[in-house]
This record gives sequence, structure tokens and C-alpha cells, in this order.
Amino acid sequence: MSNSSLTSLIYDARLRGYVFQFLILALIVFGVWSLVDNTVTNLAERGKTVGFGFLTANAGFQISDTLGTWAMDYSVGESTYLDVYFIGIINTFLVAILGIVGATFLGFTIGIMRLSRNFIIRSFATVYIELLRNLPLLLQLFFWYFAVLRALPSKREKIDIIPDFISVNITGLYLPAPVVESGFIYSVIALGVALVMTFIMKRWAEKRQLETGQRFPVFWAACGVLLLLPLAIFAMTGSPLEWTFPEFKTDGPMLRRGFQSGTGMVLVPEMMAVWLALTLYTAAFIAEIVRAGILAINKGQTEASYSIGLKPGLTLRLVIIPQALRVIIPPLTSQYLNLTKNSSLAVAIAYPELVSVFAGTALNQVGKEIEMIFMMMMVYLTFSLATAAFMNWFNARVKLIER
Repeated sequence: MSNSSLTSLIYDARLRGYVFQFLILALIVFGVWSLVDNTVTNLAERGKTVGFGFLTANAGFQISDTLGTWAMDYSVGESTYLDVYFIGIINTFLVAILGIVGATFLGFTIGIMRLSRNFIIRSFATVYIELLRNLPLLLQLFFWYFAVLRALPSKREKIDIIPDFISVNITGLYLPAPVVESGFIYSVIALGVALVMTFIMKRWAEKRQLETGQRFPVFWAACGVLLLLPLAIFAMTGSPLEWTFPEFKTDGPMLRRGFQSGTGMVLVPEMMAVWLALTLYTAAFIAEIVRAGILAINKGQTEASYSIGLKPGLTLRLVIIPQALRVIIPPLTSQYLNLTKNSSLAVAIAYPELVSVFAGTALNQVGKEIEMIFMMMMVYLTFSLATAAFMNWFNARVKLIER
């Protein structure tokens, strides 16, 4: 090869790019291989092996009653560590999803209140945002659990929110529990059909408004479809749903007084504290995101809406919010991801979420640190990627399309 050819290869930017990419990839592969080899060697020196066989072993510890233990029918000495894993996932996703829903509604409300012309409403929203977003989440979690929920009446007493229906004491919030009977699935199918009909009706109403300028009362029509169709099927199938109500005894032996086991359902105080802390804390950040998104819309949009006779409520719902969503959604996605990961702080008050029961109690018993931490990481990674994918899809749907 001539010197000129060699020189041209050396100064070829494309070739240099390939070479550098290959070297970086080789370094990454070597680093991963070294890490794995070093880990396996160290485990072998300590007499440990890598594997997931421990998942089929029986778990010998108690988990407080939650949706996860009910769904997995958990029993000490009979359920496995795989059941514990799924219980942690269910409890984590439960507070995450409820927190996302609650924080979204509360955050949008507080964000709009922050822009109100009413001094009291605007001041309340400002104080709420500045107070909650500047206090550590763990401190707020301790406040709701120790200062509020642990100060409720003892298990032999109660506070009636709705007498004989909803009550609360230090052991939790007691609610009526549904008992599903055969045939209820048809009511669920009817609800699904009603949702599809509502979606089709909404698309038809939008097309009709664009063509004729006439608005169709989609909200009230949707409420009618979503209520009447499932209720009609529910009645035709013989009302296949019953309720058991919390039973509270005030007489008899002292140890048997209080709410009776097997009656109604209970939300444990740990779950309520986690949900309240995550919802209120995240809502403060979402409120500022919503406020910024609304302020990003040109004031002329509001003035134009008023000039054609739209009221402030319709202007906000039909003109401002749809345009503001393109600014709101990207940072809103980050808040959803943060809320899900912040749920791991529930280990501080012994709520049986994934970190507490699987990477805490179960790990101490089994000793499979690498496998269990890896499984836990995959759960958070999967949920975060799924949330980001959904929000990216939603963002693409609501973005403005320029002509």
C-alpha cells in the first residue's frame, strides 16, 4: 500500500468514526465481562452460586394485609418467594397508579387556582406549592403516618365517616367490600362496550362540529351510556354483586372488641400515608408545570375566544389546555417516573411494597443479593419505560400539527 493510500485512510473521517465506535464497544464488552467474571469468582470464594431456584422455596414471614396479599392468597409457610415478589409488585404499582391519578387531578386544579384572579384562591395555591415542594418527601411521609394516622383512635374505638359504612381508626380505613358472584362478568363486558361507544360518539361529535359548527352534549350522553348500559345488564343478570360491611363490636371480651376480621375491607394506614405523601408532594410540582404550560400560550388566544362569545370555562377547556398540553406533557412524564421510584420510600414505614418485602425481609432470609436486586431493578425499569412510552404516544397525539 502506497503512502498516499495509507494517509487517505488515516484522514478518512468515516473510517475513524467506525474505528472509534468499535473501540468503545470493545471497552464496554470488556468492562461488562470483567464485572461478571469478578462477581462470579467472588461468589464462588464465599460458597455462593448464582440462580433463581430460591423463588420456589417457601417464605416464612408474615406480610400485613394488603391488595397484594389478597390477590396472591398469601399464607406463611405455604406461599413462595415468587409470591412475595408479586405481592411487592402489586403493592408498589397500586400506590404508584393511585398516586399518579390523584396527583394529576390535584396538580391541574392547584395549577389553575394559581392563576385565579381571586386573591384567596391564588394565595392558597401559592402557599400549598411553596410549602409542599420545599419539604422533603420522607418528612411528609413521616408526618402523615406518625403525626396524623397514628394519632387516630385505638383499635377498640372508631371515627364514623359514614355510620355503618365507612369508619377509621389506628388500624386503617374500613370500607364495604364487594363480593362478586357468577354473571358479573357480563356487566364488565357491558362497561367495555359502553366505553367503546363513548369513544365512537366523541369522534362523531367532533366531526359533526367541524362540519356544521353545532356542539353535541358528549359529556352528558357519555355519562348516560356509561351508567345505563352496565346497570341494565347488571339488573338483567340478577344483580350478581353483594357487599359485606365492616362489623364493629363494642361489647364482649376486651380483646374481641373492635372491627371483626372478615367483614368489609381495610386500607392499612401505611398505604394511606404513602398515597397521601406521594400525591400531595408530586401535585405541587405538577401544579407549577400546568401553570407554566398555560402561561406559555399567547394571551391573544384567550382574547380571541372571549371575542367569539366563549365563556372562561370553555376557553380554558377547549382552547388553552389543548394547546398547553404540548408544553405540559414532557415534564409531566418525569414527575410520573419520579413518583413511581419515590414509592420505595415506603420502606421507612413498613408498607409492604417491593423494596420492603423483597429487597428487605426476603433478601435477609435468602441472601441472593444479586438476583433479587436485579429482579427489582427490572420491575422499576419496565414500569418506567412503559410509562414513558405511553406518555410519548399521548404527546404525539396532542401535539399541534402545523399546516
